[in-house]
Amino acid sequence: MSTTICQVMGFIVSSLGVVGCIVATAMDMWSTQDLYDNPVTAVFQYQGLWRSCVRQSSGFTECRPYFTILGLPAMFQAVRALMIVGIVLGILGLLVCIFALKCVRIGSMEDSAKANMTLTSGIMFIVAGLCAITGVSVFANMLVTNFWMSTANMYQGMQNVQNRYTFGSALFVGWVAGGLALAGGILMCLACRGLIPEESRYKAVSYNASGRNISYRTGPYKVGSGYEPEMKTRKGAGYEEAARSEDGRRSYPSKYDYV
Repeated sequence: MSTTICQVMGFIVSSLGVVGCIVATAMDMWSTQDLYDNPVTAVFQYQGLWRSCVRQSSGFTECRPYFTILGLPAMFQAVRALMIVGIVLGILGLLVCIFALKCVRIGSMEDSAKANMTLTSGIMFIVAGLCAITGVSVFANMLVTNFWMSTANMYQGMQNVQNRYTFGSALFVGWVAGGLALAGGILMCLACRGLIPEESRYKAVSYNASGRNISYRTGPYKVGSGYEPEMKTRKGAGYEEAARSEDGRRSYPSKYDYV
C-alpha cells in the first residue's frame, strides 16, 4: 500500500469517525425504556446526554432539556466531557490532516514537515477514538448497573413499578465511530513512515583506516657528495668548529688554518 493511499484512507476513515462521534453525542437515544414486563406501553421514554424525551402512542413527542448541571451524576458529566474532548481533538486532527496530505501542495513545504503533521493528526485521531469509546462504555456500564438494580427491586415484591432503561442506538453509533477514528489514526501513523525522507532514515557511517596516516612534507632537497666525513670537534688549539657559509655550503678547515 502506497503512502498516498494509506494517508487518504486514514483521512476518510477518521472523518467518518469524527462525524459519527458528533452524531452520537447529539442523539437523544442513549438510553431507551425497556418495554419487557412493562404494562404501560402507551408512553415510551428515552434519554440522551442533553435532554430526556417522552413519545406517546399517538406519535406526539415531547423533549425536555436538563436545566441543571450540578444535579446530574458525576459519571454522567464525565461522559459528556469525554465526548466533547473526542470531538474537539477529532476536528483539530482533520484540520491538521488536510494540510498534511501528500497530494496537497502548500508553498515549499518539505516532506519531513508533512510527516510530522501526519503523525500529529494520527495521534489526535487515536486519542479522540479512545475518548469516544471510553465515554460510551462508561455510560453503558451505568445502564447495566441501574438495570440490574431495578430488576432486583422488582423481584423483591415492591409495589411501585420502576422504569428500566437499556441500550439506545446512540451507544452503538458511538462505539462504531470511536473504532473508525482509532483505525484512521493508526493508518495516519503508518503513512507517516513513508513520508520520512530517505536520507534521514539512515545514519552516515565513517570508516577510518586501521593503519597510521603518514603525512609527507615537501621541502628543499639537499644533494650531497655521497660521502661526508663527520667532523669531530675537540677542545684545544688548532681546531675550530666548521661554519656554514651564506649559500648553504659547508666550509672545511684547510691546512693553513692549523697553527
